[in-house]
Amino acid sequence: MSLSSPPAFNFSMLPSNLIPGDANPPWMSKGDNAWQLVAATLVGLQSVPGLIILYGGAVKKKWAVNSAFMVLYAFACVLLCWVCWGYRMSFGEKLIPIWGKVNVALEQDYLFQKAFLGMFPNATMVFFQFVFAAITLVLIAGAVLGRMNFYAWMLFVPLWLTFSYTFGAYTIWSSNGWLSVNGIIDYSGGYVIHLSSGVAGFTAAYWVGPRSTKDRERFPPNNILLMLAGAGLLWMGWSGFNGGDPYAANIDASLAVLNTHVAAATSLLTWLILDVIFFGKPSVIGAVQGMITGLVSITPAAGVVQGWAAIAIGLCSGSIPWFTMMVVHKKSELLQKVDDTMAVFHTHAVAGCLGGLLTGFFAHPKLCYLFYGNYNKYYGLFYGIHDGQSHKGLRQMGLQLIGILFIVVVNVVMTSLICLLVQLIVPLRMSEEDMEIGDEAAHGEEAYAIWGQGDRLEKSAGFSDTAAGAAKSSYNTSRSQVEMV
Repeated sequence: MSLSSPPAFNFSMLPSNLIPGDANPPWMSKGDNAWQLVAATLVGLQSVPGLIILYGGAVKKKWAVNSAFMVLYAFACVLLCWVCWGYRMSFGEKLIPIWGKVNVALEQDYLFQKAFLGMFPNATMVFFQFVFAAITLVLIAGAVLGRMNFYAWMLFVPLWLTFSYTFGAYTIWSSNGWLSVNGIIDYSGGYVIHLSSGVAGFTAAYWVGPRSTKDRERFPPNNILLMLAGAGLLWMGWSGFNGGDPYAANIDASLAVLNTHVAAATSLLTWLILDVIFFGKPSVIGAVQGMITGLVSITPAAGVVQGWAAIAIGLCSGSIPWFTMMVVHKKSELLQKVDDTMAVFHTHAVAGCLGGLLTGFFAHPKLCYLFYGNYNKYYGLFYGIHDGQSHKGLRQMGLQLIGILFIVVVNVVMTSLICLLVQLIVPLRMSEEDMEIGDEAAHGEEAYAIWGQGDRLEKSAGFSDTAAGAAKSSYNTSRSQVEMV
């Protein structure tokens, strides 16, 4: 019996908006492409203007312009480097199991091809992955605010993107990466972004050195309400951060978005309760820190855990980083020595590490199947024990631990080498005289010059004192160096 080929599908029977054409190839989903572009834009808004105004409001008045400008510069610089070589090194052809080959992502032929995952073109994927790379550098900036030489930052950004970020992204996220192939779970960047930025920021802070003694002793936020506006953009932008990683507008994206906000709210409330119990008053700065640790910890797990697990992750992320910041930090000589301005070590390294481990414990095999398309390869330890598959759960926990070790080693080594290289060209740290002045010395501009002459700002201490008082009401003096993110 002969086998005849099935009749060709008649595309003319489709609604006009679904008929394939030169600008709408048959493999592309308009809905998925639209959501992916929206998700990417939401993540971009987390940096610009989100972290611009968060950093600008959270630092001392004389550092507002410099802090905001470090974010803006990093965002622009990363984009150019990303399309010229960074994207293909992170997601392109394999050079070695932890790094891709150098190539550009600029040609029309390449950008219009189907992306390595999802039903949308490479152009969309390049932009989506760019905003993640950019925010990683922006988070690193938080550790060195208030003293890093801006010219050193200009060199640091492209070097770190090229020789540190691309290693983590390729190894964990690329289809051909070493840990990706073996089955590590990092849903949306708990390792690649948050653990990396926390470790790299802390390492960079070590090499750059501390702020001036005066700034370390007293560093009140110049505008808490502005800081809250930035925090709000950061929180809402996380809908795109985690909701965009299924690369489709599907049920897993919906679950990821809901889990993200549940964990963030739980973590915020947990941190707030601990502040009230141990410091006597609720602190808005503490609430923002709890929000951030919740968002960071749920990131590697967002679409592969159930709702009750998101609450459990929020409880852990609101308490364990709180403990490391408020208790361990005071007792550790190393943590006291390194001046991590925005406490990114606690809010991103500790929280990212915690999220990765909890993902290995709570990951649901069915949800992992929806995300990865492989039912038995990804298995949380909790379900492994419950289903009599404990060996699979233990293997998953082992992979999560290996991922932490890999990211820590790569970022400590590469960030140190980059800082040593940069300081051969320009000083990493501003001079004591320039640090005394701040924005005016670094950029010749002041954040609030519209109010009047610069000397007027020095005299209007009322607002700064009020802001400092609000912070100190819940935090004792020794915590002034860890007042955000």
